[in-house]
Amino acid sequence: MLKNLFSPMRIGKMEVSNRLVVPAMVMNFCNNDGTATEKYIAYHEAKAKGGWGLIITEDYAVDPRGKGFAGIPGLWNDDQIESHSKLPERVHRYGSKIVAQIYHAGRQTNHFVIGAQPVAPSPIPCPANQEIPHELTKDEIRNIVEEFGDCALRAKKAGFDGVEVHGAHGYLIAQFMSPYSNKRTDEYGGSLLNRMRLPLEIISNIRAKAGNDFPILFRISGDEFVPGGRTIEDTKAIAVLLEQAGVNAIHVSAGVYGSMQFIIPPAAVRHGWIADFAAEVKKVVSIPVITVGRINDPMMAETIIASGKADFVAIGRGSLADPELPNKAAAGKFDDINYCIGCLQGCVGNLFRGNPGGCLVNPVTGRESEFILKPVDKKKKVFVAGGGPAGMEAARVAAQRGHEVHLYEKSDKLGGQYLIGAIPPNKGEVDMFLAWQQNQLKKYNVNVHFNTELTVQIVEKGAPDAVIVATGGEPIVPDIPGKDKPNVVDANDVLLGNVNVGHRVIVIGGGMVGSETADHLANHGKEVTIVEMLPEIAKDEEAAVRYFLMKDLQDNGVKIYVNAPVKKILDDGVISEIDGAEIKIGPADTIVMAIGAKSVNSLTKQLEGKVPQVLTVGDALKVRKALEAVEEGYRAGLAV
Repeated sequence: MLKNLFSPMRIGKMEVSNRLVVPAMVMNFCNNDGTATEKYIAYHEAKAKGGWGLIITEDYAVDPRGKGFAGIPGLWNDDQIESHSKLPERVHRYGSKIVAQIYHAGRQTNHFVIGAQPVAPSPIPCPANQEIPHELTKDEIRNIVEEFGDCALRAKKAGFDGVEVHGAHGYLIAQFMSPYSNKRTDEYGGSLLNRMRLPLEIISNIRAKAGNDFPILFRISGDEFVPGGRTIEDTKAIAVLLEQAGVNAIHVSAGVYGSMQFIIPPAAVRHGWIADFAAEVKKVVSIPVITVGRINDPMMAETIIASGKADFVAIGRGSLADPELPNKAAAGKFDDINYCIGCLQGCVGNLFRGNPGGCLVNPVTGRESEFILKPVDKKKKVFVAGGGPAGMEAARVAAQRGHEVHLYEKSDKLGGQYLIGAIPPNKGEVDMFLAWQQNQLKKYNVNVHFNTELTVQIVEKGAPDAVIVATGGEPIVPDIPGKDKPNVVDANDVLLGNVNVGHRVIVIGGGMVGSETADHLANHGKEVTIVEMLPEIAKDEEAAVRYFLMKDLQDNGVKIYVNAPVKKILDDGVISEIDGAEIKIGPADTIVMAIGAKSVNSLTKQLEGKVPQVLTVGDALKVRKALEAVEEGYRAGLAV
């Protein structure tokens, strides 16, 4: 069924056992001095155990001033080799090949990370941080060329099977390659050949130091998606030059920091969209081509390879969601794969909040040496109250460890708030995670009691050893005059289709729920207005998710009022305070409340002293995102 996907192929002299690649993804797992940690090594080892043919590490900085994040790895000096040599050794035990991606961030960093002014081909700031970089001199450029070669040699000494030169995503090499960021007038700027001088010198230096047999991959953005940036036609010309220079494979991605939504695209972007760029590159080169971009399904990967669009398929976020994806696909266990849902909460959101990377649907990512599911010494009876993501995760983990688990859900469906979260546009993939969780509950024989709210009486009668309270949250109803009018409804009821909504709608609250509800209604032809008390809407969305949401709202003509707290609800609109004056907003047939939620956790207090162990998780503990809820569910399943 997947004969192409699981066939071997060579990249230079390196034979890869299958066509599935883990691409480089910043996870921030290393020490600040660039040395490897057990967290970093165990994270990659899990991928090797899972059957990935080729693993490409996150960016190894060639210079401490080239770090884009504090916790990325480095091979800028010989003292770092020893700690990183443990990584290839652990990965090779399982037959996977591992390549070190090497890079310099250039202007796409900041002085908080590197303690100095960023550098670039030209003194043009990165849109993401607006720091004016130092324009590199020719001597400094020559030094960077040497640093790339030295870094590659250290990677070889550490046992890596090759290197991937990072020429994508707007980092330093890409900055030189693109007229968007390179305005030099010397031999390193202007014409395509001049802009390619730095990457070609780097490749030559690596060859001279690491040898002709050491594989060199090159990552490039097929299109930068910024005004004045490179397009696929430029990329094709560059690909020819790269092959002539001795590159052994080209890895086609997309975007720069000015178009971050295309570097790490959310669920709003179609699956496999970069494969068309890879196919264009493949037309002009004879070396292997790797594609990437919202591919999380092995069947899609097989189709891409069979069609000839690419030779290898990189599945990044999907490898975070389920490092065992290759093994499960090879065994035909597709229902057992935990698919990426494109939410970006853990893999991207965590990073830009200054934390290590993670994964909403797989809390083990980044905690491989901490979250170990060992069989229990003593089987316990565990009750779980609530069948949302946190409750199901707690039940799954506890049952997988060997406990007798009973999950009580007061409705006739599992999923909790995430059932509602899957309804707005571009959120349908949430259902895949809920389906996976439910399959796991069946697999590990969790007893699910539908239409049954867990009560003190049930607990006293059942006498469990532990109770996990995952009862979620409920909508906040603010004390606004007019809140009880018949035209006022709750956002959850709107999304579930429980209420009739008129043609003209005002949504009070422009957070994630309010903005997504407005998007849902606008997509159904309603005239929608969002009224928000804060200066911006949807600020609790991840940046790339917010980009497409805001575009949707604009395209659908949704009106937005910010800094406009609602003072009164009328029969046909609302009164808001704007710039110190009370203004009527309307007319409207329906007013939708989307103010937020509060915890529901009365059961926790009721069970005090009645059960040996009571744990509260998810929104029942504190209303946050599903990322935190699922992690807490996992931890609770380990703790009982």
